[in-house]
Amino acid sequence: MFYPEKGKKYVRIRKNHRNYQQEMTRKRRIIRLIVAVVIAAIVSLSVFFGVPERLIPLALDFSENFNGLNHKSQKEPVSETTEAAEQEPEPEPVVEEPAKATVVFTGDVELSDYVRSNYDSAGINGVLSDSLARVLKTADVSVINNEFAFSDRGTAADKQYTFRVSPSYVSILQDFGVDAAGLANNHSLDYGQDALLDTIQTLNDAGIDNTGAGNSLDEAARLVIKEVDGIKIGILACSRVIPYANWDVRNSQPGLFTCYDPSELVSRTMAAREQCDYLFVMIHWGIEQTTNLEAYQSQIGHSVIEAGADAVIGAHPHILQGIEYYNNKPIFYSLGNFIFNQDIPQTAIVKVTADDEGGISYKLIPAYAASATTRLANETDASGYDKTEEILTNLRELSPNVNITDKGVISEK
Repeated sequence: MFYPEKGKKYVRIRKNHRNYQQEMTRKRRIIRLIVAVVIAAIVSLSVFFGVPERLIPLALDFSENFNGLNHKSQKEPVSETTEAAEQEPEPEPVVEEPAKATVVFTGDVELSDYVRSNYDSAGINGVLSDSLARVLKTADVSVINNEFAFSDRGTAADKQYTFRVSPSYVSILQDFGVDAAGLANNHSLDYGQDALLDTIQTLNDAGIDNTGAGNSLDEAARLVIKEVDGIKIGILACSRVIPYANWDVRNSQPGLFTCYDPSELVSRTMAAREQCDYLFVMIHWGIEQTTNLEAYQSQIGHSVIEAGADAVIGAHPHILQGIEYYNNKPIFYSLGNFIFNQDIPQTAIVKVTADDEGGISYKLIPAYAASATTRLANETDASGYDKTEEILTNLRELSPNVNITDKGVISEK
């Protein structure tokens, strides 16, 4: 800048502002020096006079967080992603449901003239209502007592009732999803040994496992195993009712597995127990058309439960008999007829639900037949009458140590 009037060629420009940045830098240096001296003093005191060691980290923390006079510490920005991750709850562990298998057992099946006529005219819906057929089809394993011969051969035995059906009608069983059949009963040999062999062959060809009859004791007492999601379901069948001694496979082959002497059945049950997760034994026994039990029914039933069966499924009386819990396991003494002649006033299906952790439950599904078509009990007849409560009440009266709910679930009292 020039000032000619004063005769000076140059003047010194004086700085008239303060450099705050330099001042703050100097102050911070001074304060850091002071802090360092304080820390050194604390450490020295700690060494020589036993000052609590906890003062040292406090002093260090003070040093790290102090950045100078009137200096505001800046909080590090937290990204939205990090903050969301911190707030998001940890996923709950996935609890896997145990694998389950459903098994249904029916009463006696005999494809009478009435039943076959219905089937010829209306297919499976002429034999079973659609709702009832669905119960059997949707079960993992459906089991029946096959109380007749599938054959076109043989001569009728000298007895009051003999049952034989052409093998072509095995399609009825296929249509409602039968997976296994018991053959140990008082009608499988109605038309002789050839007809019995035809029955076994017919069922095998249809993919229906069977037990209770064969060319030897081992064949007749063979264990059927159906596996569902790794759960092994075992089924045995035996008869305490045969019209002739030579029907017993130990007396004549082919023949039936019988339990007039239950020791072989008990032995086979014990062996079967080791091969499956759940074991069900079907026994043909008792007296027809009575709810009264024979003494041997409870004796054999108890022995089989003690040998390892999870339940006993009875047949032959053609009507419902009671249920008994023994050693926390049920014995269904008779489920009555399931498919037979024209009318069946009362019958019941047993639905078993078992899982791979040892859990098992039982449910009764009441049913009846009219005009040779079997229906669920709640499918009303021509009068509009629901038979469910009537059937369940009857079973409650016959089963003194069993609880039966309105939905048919059973448990021990």
